[in-house]
Amino acid sequence: MTHSCSGVILAGGLGTRYGGENKAFLRVGGVRILDRLFEVYREVFEEIILVTNNPVEFLEWDALIVSDIFPLRSSLTGVHAGLFYASHPFAFFSACDTPFLKKEIIETVLKQIDPTDDLVIPQTSAGLEPLCAAYSKRCLKTAEEHLRANKFKIQLALKSGRINKIPEERLREKDPELVSFFNVNTPEDLARAEQILAAGRATEG
Repeated sequence: MTHSCSGVILAGGLGTRYGGENKAFLRVGGVRILDRLFEVYREVFEEIILVTNNPVEFLEWDALIVSDIFPLRSSLTGVHAGLFYASHPFAFFSACDTPFLKKEIIETVLKQIDPTDDLVIPQTSAGLEPLCAAYSKRCLKTAEEHLRANKFKIQLALKSGRINKIPEERLREKDPELVSFFNVNTPEDLARAEQILAAGRATEG
């Protein structure tokens, strides 16, 4: 099943806590996190965009590989680039360090899209999830204005737009333990990811 929405993966993180290694290439259960994401994205999106400032590292993946337009490292920079290159009116964004993102969660976000929305975003007890959300291309201008002003907070940039929030109870219907929002930032997170996988929690839903 595919949707008229681009799928974007942000792979521009420095991975400083891994000696500069890109987190997209870390392995969980012997499989690279990026491969796990692509397996899900291919089931949902016709257009997959990978935002990275090291494109040569990603040539083996069947995606439109693009780089940040603004020479500033931030998630908002990646969102701006993804929206700029997306051919659909909306683009769904994920970070490259989320090994357990479920297709059902992506589809829950996409089904919630109204053409008048600027942002469709999950909300849990931990807060909003801006890197598991769908953005309208209308956000492009606002993102650019904030980047030019050196303001890098995604939520600050979009707070004046029409935001459609998906409540936690709806998310738990598809992902009871909300593992879709788990990301690997540290070696401890990677160890926990292996524990989640071994316990079978990543496949429940």
